[in-house]
Order: sequence, then C-alpha cells, then structure tokens
Amino acid sequence: MKIPYHIAIEGTIGVGKTSLAKVLGELLDAKLILEEFEENPFLVEFYKDSERYAFQTQLFFLLSRYRQQQQLQQTELFTKTLISDYMFIKDRLFAALNLNDKEMSLYNSVARILEKSVSSPDMVIFLQSDTDRLMHNIKIRGREYEKMIDWKYIDALNQMYNEFFFRYSSSPLIIINTNDIDFVNNKNDLEEIIQFIRTPSEGTRYFNPMKSIS
Repeated sequence: MKIPYHIAIEGTIGVGKTSLAKVLGELLDAKLILEEFEENPFLVEFYKDSERYAFQTQLFFLLSRYRQQQQLQQTELFTKTLISDYMFIKDRLFAALNLNDKEMSLYNSVARILEKSVSSPDMVIFLQSDTDRLMHNIKIRGREYEKMIDWKYIDALNQMYNEFFFRYSSSPLIIINTNDIDFVNNKNDLEEIIQFIRTPSEGTRYFNPMKSIS
C-alpha cells in the first residue's frame, strides 16, 4: 500500500507523538510539521496558574497551529509525504478542558472561522497509553515547566482524548497501545508500526503490539 500523503500523529502529553513523527519522517523521507509549543510565551505561566493564563495560552496555540496548517497546504505540490505531530482539532480538546464558559464562547467564535480552511489528514495515528505511563514519560524527558503538571490533569486529558477518538471518523484511524513498546529504541517495534500503517484499510483499526519492554 502507498503511504498516505498526510499522516497526523496524536495522543496525550508525554505519549511520544514527536518522537514517532521524527522517526517516521526520517524513515519515509517525509516533510515534518512539528508543534511549536515552546514558542508559546504563556505556557510556563499556565502551568503555574492555569485559571489566570488558560485563555491566553490556548489562543496563542490556536493561532500558531492555524498558521502552520496554512503553511502545510502550501507544501502539497512539492511534498510526497507529510507527517505532523498534531491535528488542528486537538486545540478544541485542550480548550474544553482548560477554559471557563465565557472564555470558551469567545474561543469558539474564533476557532469556527479558522477551522473552515483547515483540511483533515489522510490518516491519523492515535498513540494510546495509561496515565501512569504518561507521567513516567513526562518525568523522564525532564522539561522544566512540565514538572508542575499533576496526575489529575493528565488523566483528565487522557480520558478526553480517548473519548474523542472513540467517535472519530473523519479519516482512517490507527489506534496504537504504546504501554509496552518503545518505537524509538526498539527497531522491531518501529517495523511493526510501519507494516501496520502500510496495510490497506478504511475506518478504525487497533494495534496492540506484543510487550517488548518491562
């Protein structure tokens, strides 16, 4: 099977979206579109005081992701395969979790306009993991501002992601259980994922690989 043109990799904070995107990008000689989260000037303050800085943080992400999506569309004529480590629609998941009703109303008025010119990816890979594993990954990668993230926040976000992708039907979807694999350091795990992506399919498929790490 031919690799889909635009593959979007999604999942909760700490699940390995960017790591898989980089590995696949190199392997498939694809153009990468990576989320520029570190450019958000409100992110550090958000983790210190989420109620005060939620709206500024979310609006910055919304506009930044929109700008990247517009750049993405301009590369279509010159790129064989494109891999991104997020979907534009993910912004709504974070907004629904972080904003109050008044902020959400204002957010929606902006988001609805932007969403009209953003296309869905040709395939989505949803990396699924339990909350304890996510917290472990976050701790291991050691980003200073992420030290303030608590288990309850990640668990709530994780549940929201699972519920969203349970209903997702806008493009072919692969759901991969990542609890017991290491696709960055284990070549066999990565090869299994590649083979699964290449298998012809429509709708939603579930990939539950055999345990490779303890």
